[in-house]
Amino acid sequence: MVRQPDFNNIVQVLRRGRPQRDTLFEFFLNEPLYEKLAAPQGPFSDKWTFGLCCPMVINAFKNTGYDYAVVLGSEFTFQLQHIESKETVSLNEGSAIRDRKSFDAYIWPEPEKFDYSRLTAASKWLPNGMKLIVMGPRGVLENVLVLTGYETLCMLMIDDPDLCKAIFDGVGKRLLKYYEICASFDTVGALISNDDWGFKTQTMLSPDDMRNYVFGWHKKIVKTIHAAGKPAILHSCGNLDLVMDDIIDEMKYDAKHSFEDTILPVEEAYERWGNRIAILGGIDLDFICRSNPDQIRSRCLSLLERTRTKGGYALGTGNSIPEYVPDENFFAMIHCVTKD
Repeated sequence: MVRQPDFNNIVQVLRRGRPQRDTLFEFFLNEPLYEKLAAPQGPFSDKWTFGLCCPMVINAFKNTGYDYAVVLGSEFTFQLQHIESKETVSLNEGSAIRDRKSFDAYIWPEPEKFDYSRLTAASKWLPNGMKLIVMGPRGVLENVLVLTGYETLCMLMIDDPDLCKAIFDGVGKRLLKYYEICASFDTVGALISNDDWGFKTQTMLSPDDMRNYVFGWHKKIVKTIHAAGKPAILHSCGNLDLVMDDIIDEMKYDAKHSFEDTILPVEEAYERWGNRIAILGGIDLDFICRSNPDQIRSRCLSLLERTRTKGGYALGTGNSIPEYVPDENFFAMIHCVTKD
């Protein structure tokens, strides 16, 4: 029996409180899994486009025991050139902006010109008690890298910092508008600012450069989300140890998602920061893929026991559910919460 969704559970987690029952959090799943999980309500005639709100995604999240569905607000994106989808993609793929001439020639996409009507239509698809959590079309730093590439960005910070700032501002103000639009919908209960900032050992840019170019826009995004009365979640991969105080005290995110065992196991992250910011997911993807279901259940149940008294935690992976995650391992994790 599928349990009745109740968005108040994830809200309590995001407020670092204790939900009425153990709660799940996942950034996104994958298309074959969405189709499989939504099957009792399918087939769907609506064409699925990655991340967009549609009945299939909502029903997949509902049928799996989530209190929400994670979706994009629209098709707004900065990625105007094709980047080939491979197992690994170079951070130097971006080439739209290389200098002032290409910056001046770049035609910026305007978020208000895109269609957000699916966020309204979702009121017909969402069951009672369920809401949407809207993610972004990448974040501030990620979208700048889409436009410039990593090496070009690093050189611009030295050769032309004013141009570098103009690029970040061009991206930042448009993402801010995107979140302002999405946060205005009644179907939306929370928003995710998804922006990968780090490698395994450090942030992609120095902490000072992150503060100079990136964090100010995140602070504005969080303020805009909070002004709409909704929680703000940061999804960011990498080693962010040196900027966690910025995330918590300056940007004022309500929750942090994305953890890796090789950087800092989620159990340790919860002990370090769980009294200051909600901790989401964290069951390492490599662990999920390589372990057997019994090992997964053991770790998940132990983590739930550790976090249940103090609250501020929802169970899920350290990142997302790509297609290479064995279905039985995914189910072993979520059944720790959903199985009676």
